[in-house]
Amino acid sequence: MPLVPPLRLPLLPLPRSNQQLSPPNYPMKKWMYLIFPGLMMAGFLVVYFSHVEKTHAKEKAAAEKIAKDRADADIKKKAAETKAREDAKKRQEERDAEEKKKADEKDAKQAADDKKVRDATAEYVAKGAAAAKQVASLEKDLDNLRKEKDKTQREAFDFAKQVELARIARRNAELEIQRMTEMVSKRAHESSMVKPPVLPPPPPAK
Repeated sequence: MPLVPPLRLPLLPLPRSNQQLSPPNYPMKKWMYLIFPGLMMAGFLVVYFSHVEKTHAKEKAAAEKIAKDRADADIKKKAAETKAREDAKKRQEERDAEEKKKADEKDAKQAADDKKVRDATAEYVAKGAAAAKQVASLEKDLDNLRKEKDKTQREAFDFAKQVELARIARRNAELEIQRMTEMVSKRAHESSMVKPPVLPPPPPAK
């Protein structure tokens, strides 16, 4: 509550020194010195108390306004803090979502790269296995061809040998026939009772 300033009574003007003090001629004049100051005091008190009341009202209104402004400021501050927290939370969620998105994209890319490597490895392994199988098949075919060649060469050698043996046997047979013919002819000449038969000429030698 504001302090009320002390009352100050108006000072009456002092009589000048060159004027002679004389007793009032009329009895009402001595009351005038009390009535006018009293009226002035009453008017001053009315004005003063009305001013004090207005001041109290203004101070109350100012205090209420300050309280209202403070309450509004607190509300705005709380709203700003709430909005700041919400914005910070939203930004954090957005950062987390962005980081999660980047991590998911990185994991997906890594998984795709790993799959490509696995697929390429499996493809190369399959191609290598197919090539190895084909090489084994070709080697087997080559070995069969070599065996067939060896067999054919052996058969050709055996056939040539048989042909040569057949030639030798035929030659021997021709020689034996010639020898037998000569022997029979000789015996026929030695026997006088038998006319030697006419023998066919021997076949030409091959």
